[in-house]
Amino acid sequence: MIRDMWEALRPRQWAKNIVLFAGLMFSKNVFDPVSLGRVAAAFFVFCVAASGVYLLNDYLDREQDRHHPRKKLRPVASGRIHPPVALSMSIFLMAWSLAAGFLVGINLFLTTALYLAIETLYSIVLKRIVILDVFCIASGFLLRVLAGVLVINVPVSNWLLVCTIFLSLFLALGKRRAEILLLQEHATHHRSVLSEYSLPLIDQMITIVTASTVLSYVLYTLSAETVSKFHTKNLLITSAFVIYGVFRYLYLIYQKNEGDAPDRLLFSDRPLLVNLGLYAAAVFIILYR
Repeated sequence: MIRDMWEALRPRQWAKNIVLFAGLMFSKNVFDPVSLGRVAAAFFVFCVAASGVYLLNDYLDREQDRHHPRKKLRPVASGRIHPPVALSMSIFLMAWSLAAGFLVGINLFLTTALYLAIETLYSIVLKRIVILDVFCIASGFLLRVLAGVLVINVPVSNWLLVCTIFLSLFLALGKRRAEILLLQEHATHHRSVLSEYSLPLIDQMITIVTASTVLSYVLYTLSAETVSKFHTKNLLITSAFVIYGVFRYLYLIYQKNEGDAPDRLLFSDRPLLVNLGLYAAAVFIILYR
């Protein structure tokens, strides 16, 4: 039971919460123990909140998940965890995350509450509304980044928000494309909104957000605000890692038909993982040297 519940919490997907540290890195507060501790606490709060959302989603989608080749093996869909148990644990984790967020600070409490509200609405109804479902997925990443910034009380960079929005939409659209290819004629049995999408439509939207992601990041590194803040133009060098990461992900989506689970793809594809590590190292050296 404990092993099944741990699997249902999806600890691998906690990797998404690493983006909470983006604000810490770019605000040059990595070596501030207080800021580091507050972001670490926010990371833990969002891990608990996300697991509550995952359990709620598994509870509501248990019938549809049985039509998915991988999701049917999840503890709730497979019957290893009874639905009432999953729902009770989901409510407990969400309540606990709100209480913990409140203890850390009002900003984290409000961000966590907004995250839970959007994700709950998504699980109940918004995931059935075309295009809006993709924006809901992207909002989860945006709120994580916001939480990491607000919890240390530093100004929110518009560039950070823009880059996060486009990158999140890129990952969300790639997920939808992979689901259509993986499930094919059974796609609507698993997720009804997939009937509203087509590969040409998704490909066109991916083209738009791909170009926007790369362009917004390059413009961020070149902006007068960025150069003035960090006293260097060398951040442009890190654009190479961003471009490679986007291109590598496109390769995996279009050539390998992957992308339905971005977190799993990140840890299973070595070039992506190495590129992410090199990007983080380059940013750290440029900003903190």
